[in-house]
Amino acid sequence: MIVNRDSLNLPNLVSSIRILIAPLLFYLAFKQQPWWFLGALLFSGFTDVLDGFLARTLNQITELGSHLDSWGDFVIYSTMAICAWILWPQIVIDQAVYFSIIVASLCAPVLVGLIKFRTLTSYHTWSVKVAVFVTFISYVLLFGGIADWPFKLAALVSLYAGLEEILITLLMKHQRVDVRSAWSAYKYDHSNS
Repeated sequence: MIVNRDSLNLPNLVSSIRILIAPLLFYLAFKQQPWWFLGALLFSGFTDVLDGFLARTLNQITELGSHLDSWGDFVIYSTMAICAWILWPQIVIDQAVYFSIIVASLCAPVLVGLIKFRTLTSYHTWSVKVAVFVTFISYVLLFGGIADWPFKLAALVSLYAGLEEILITLLMKHQRVDVRSAWSAYKYDHSNS
């Protein structure tokens, strides 16, 4: 991927910061600092919201930015899963079914996209946005010791979002970014046949 000057902007910098938070999260997990970990995780969630807001507000939406956002999501959510095992192994064991559904819903669409298009997909579907929000909040509530039922809800929402992303990949003939739903992919693919 060629990076042009337009790609060097504030939203892409914020997305890059989110990716760079992952080593800090690992450090805090290995040092058994759960509250600092959750604080850093909340900051990474803030950067996830901020990069999209800045890209739209400043009219600095780029293909690189779409990919950075998706990579950042994958890195942070993979890090969340691994660090949960490090910090709260018993909770992970107790919630193993829901935890596994969320992890599979994150990894399976990536794998299908890599197999079909040989690159990470960056669809930014509405269902994934909802799943990320619900999962993020439920993660903090679960591991903060507040409530576990939102995590079960997050598993269902994540499952739907993951299946929709797989369906989009199967429907699309060519890789595209910013496909908001399976219906959008279907309409796009059939209007360009």
